[in-house]
Amino acid sequence: MESTIVSVNLFGAIALLLFGLAQVKDGMTRAFGTKLRAGLARSTRSGARSIFAGFVATIALQSSTATALIVASFVERDMIVPAMAQIVLLGANVGTAATAWIVALGLGWLSPLLILVGAVLLRAKSSARQGGGAALVGVGLMLLSLHLLSGATDPIRQSPALSLFITMLGNAWPVALFFSAALAIAASSSLAVVVLILSLAAGGGIDTGLVIVLVLGANLGGAVPPVLATLHSPTRARRVTLGNLIVRAIGVSIALPFAGYGADFLELSPLPHQNFAVDAHLVFNLVVALFAWPLSPFVLSLTSRLLPEKKQDLEESSYLDNNDLARPLSALAGATREVMVAGDLVERMLSHAADAMNRNDSSALTDVAMLEGRVDRIQHAIKVYISKLGHNGLSAEEHRRSMDIVEYAINLEHVGDIIEKGILPEITKKIDRGLQFSRDGQEEIAGLFNVTLDSIRMAQTVFATQDAKLARQLVEIKEDVRRLEKQSAERHLQRLREERPESIQTSSLHLDILRDLKRVHAHIAAVAHPILDQSGLLIESRIRQAN
Repeated sequence: MESTIVSVNLFGAIALLLFGLAQVKDGMTRAFGTKLRAGLARSTRSGARSIFAGFVATIALQSSTATALIVASFVERDMIVPAMAQIVLLGANVGTAATAWIVALGLGWLSPLLILVGAVLLRAKSSARQGGGAALVGVGLMLLSLHLLSGATDPIRQSPALSLFITMLGNAWPVALFFSAALAIAASSSLAVVVLILSLAAGGGIDTGLVIVLVLGANLGGAVPPVLATLHSPTRARRVTLGNLIVRAIGVSIALPFAGYGADFLELSPLPHQNFAVDAHLVFNLVVALFAWPLSPFVLSLTSRLLPEKKQDLEESSYLDNNDLARPLSALAGATREVMVAGDLVERMLSHAADAMNRNDSSALTDVAMLEGRVDRIQHAIKVYISKLGHNGLSAEEHRRSMDIVEYAINLEHVGDIIEKGILPEITKKIDRGLQFSRDGQEEIAGLFNVTLDSIRMAQTVFATQDAKLARQLVEIKEDVRRLEKQSAERHLQRLREERPESIQTSSLHLDILRDLKRVHAHIAAVAHPILDQSGLLIESRIRQAN
């Protein structure tokens, strides 16, 4: 009976810790998710900024797995360079270790206060305050769980069975390593396992060398859940999480033979014995980050060989999981990824059209109809999925985001229709009849194609990051496109007055393509309107002039 009570107390404390971690992640995502994602997307121009971005994001989300999945999705969308993504995850690993170190500082007395303040904020009307309240409650529960873990492990530390088990692990470090890794995989959190090790080792019943080995195992196992979560993602996303696992595995393999020396170093240091687990966790991740940082291009090269690009990576797949409908944040995250797949497909369609026009080769157009069909299906699936999500229980911010996703999907479907039913027949007609634009006309249309392609890529970034500055820039480019279309049309009419043969033969094609590209851009720029409206920068259909 006593062993049952001890087990219930132990697993209950671990469950509370995991629940607290989830609360912090969900709360911070709700309160600052957009800013965190925007910060990650913008803060990867250098290695130092990338490490710092990963560190901050993980401290906020309390989950290096969450950071890894966000970064992988950004690489998939071309928002982060793959080599920098690996560096971001080095910072994320340090962030997890720093979190464990902070938790071990003995701040349990703050737990009631944090839970109280968080509970008050949860009653606020603001979605951001509610998210902040959930995060504070989560931190409070994490600190409380550490106190409960300490109490739950007291009888275990005195158990002869545990002593025998620890002795066995101490004589078989590889077994101890994989045992700890398996726990981290099962918990989907290296932090939870390190905190458990911290509690078990607090009484000094575990050899310091074994503590280090168990911590190494937790680090290794903590890199596995992101790999499992991206198994069905495109190759570029899978490379990021696989690279993180490879770096951790190499680091653990190198560190394992030196665990004994590390134990001697910790024993001689002035650091408190009861915190050796979190100290070893932090030192390991700092050292790995220091040495792996300059090697990130080699890691990228290795993962590229292990996971070669496949043509079918962007083929039929879906991020719309009906199991997530009970969790609005997860459902909206899946819908966001799905609609951005449609954006990628539209970009491919327009890119194929531009190539066909420039090279006078209709073979580049063969996939356009198939891609447009996929865009139609994704748009329909998103509308049905969001309708299943409903609006009951959604915060105002979640409701707004769901409507933005549907609106973006509809606009992308309109763009696909314009390309397939307008631009595609016009280019096909030009190629089949052997027509040629004048040199000036060709340059004007090619330039407008390039501006539109750049705008699609910018629209994808705007939609993912909700960045008001980029949104404003996108709308300003829309005005530039209007001006370019008008100028090109006027120049074309001037060439007609000059009776240039090429301009006369392609007059209707020239004007139709200009008109369709302008329409495409209008639909693309629409993604910026809700962001500017929310920021107070939109007045009817025009943006307010900057002061």
